[in-house]
Amino acid sequence: MNTSNTTPDLTQRAPRSPRVRLGCFVLLPRILDKGRASLAGKLGEYHFAGKGMDRHFFSFIGLDHESLKAELAKGSGDGEILAWIQANSKPQRQPWEIVAWSEYHTHRTPDSDNETLLYFADAVKKLSATREDVTTWFDLLDLDDHCLFGGKA
Repeated sequence: MNTSNTTPDLTQRAPRSPRVRLGCFVLLPRILDKGRASLAGKLGEYHFAGKGMDRHFFSFIGLDHESLKAELAKGSGDGEILAWIQANSKPQRQPWEIVAWSEYHTHRTPDSDNETLLYFADAVKKLSATREDVTTWFDLLDLDDHCLFGGKA
């Protein structure tokens, strides 16, 4: 795998925002960055284990992170990986399903159960006690990425 141009060093910078899309899928470019960084030993504080927010993507496409990691190890680019996902996802997803799923996750707020709400509020508070505009999971991920590399909340 040619790591000079395709492997992000997540010890030096954040992966792509969860809002960035590939084939209309949110999260996918971020997952690819983390998978490539994992293969290169440059994952830093991030995780590539099919958990957290990533689990929603893998559940939706019916594949696991290990099969994606094996495909990434071949050195494929984003477009090639997207084609592989489209060919191997179970069930096969229609474009409207992908758009609807992505829109839902773009605007997804914490579930209304007390435990989730407290977890979310505590996570935001660790980054900033004054930010009231962080209302979605993607807002939280973007803020966390920003702060992880020295940005001020």
